[in-house]
Amino acid sequence: MEAIIKKYQQKFNKVKEYTQTWEELQSLLVSQFTNASSIILRLQLIQDSKKYGSLKSVDGIEDAVLAKQMSSLQNILLSMNKTLDEFRAVVISLEKIARDGRQLLKGGGSVHPKIGQLQQRIGIKPSLSDCLEGLVQLHDMHQSEYLLKSSVVSALPTVTLGPSESDLEALKQLLVDQPNIPKDEVQSIYDIIFAEDIC
Repeated sequence: MEAIIKKYQQKFNKVKEYTQTWEELQSLLVSQFTNASSIILRLQLIQDSKKYGSLKSVDGIEDAVLAKQMSSLQNILLSMNKTLDEFRAVVISLEKIARDGRQLLKGGGSVHPKIGQLQQRIGIKPSLSDCLEGLVQLHDMHQSEYLLKSSVVSALPTVTLGPSESDLEALKQLLVDQPNIPKDEVQSIYDIIFAEDIC
């Protein structure tokens, strides 16, 4: 049983690496969203000919500025979709780790734990059940968060039709907060799994 727990801890170390990647992607996505929001809010001003002052005399200036901003927005939206693809890759990796964790109990080793052994603890070490549930929970949290991020990003182009600063700020807050990944819950999973290393 101790050998299987060690294997689970190795899987959790891999999960930690993926969650570090997730945090880097999170910073990137928030930055991209902020840039896109700025352009979306600017579009209304750009289309108001009064805002151009003496530049109005330059032939085609309004169309050129609008085209440039729309092109920049399109590039940012494409970048955001690439970032979402990277989030999805992390979710797929976490799903594979959780699946491999199930395999450990089904016959990944020479010893097949019985149902009673799944809950059994040796001292402060986690039970096999703790290990498997932790992997599944971490995957589920990240998958739910990925789905939320996808829906927020897909809502962004529709906001360009009637941009509202408060709507954009609310969407950004959803991305910043990561509501489906409670940090204290994640930490408590790691605390249980690595309890022996803390003491």
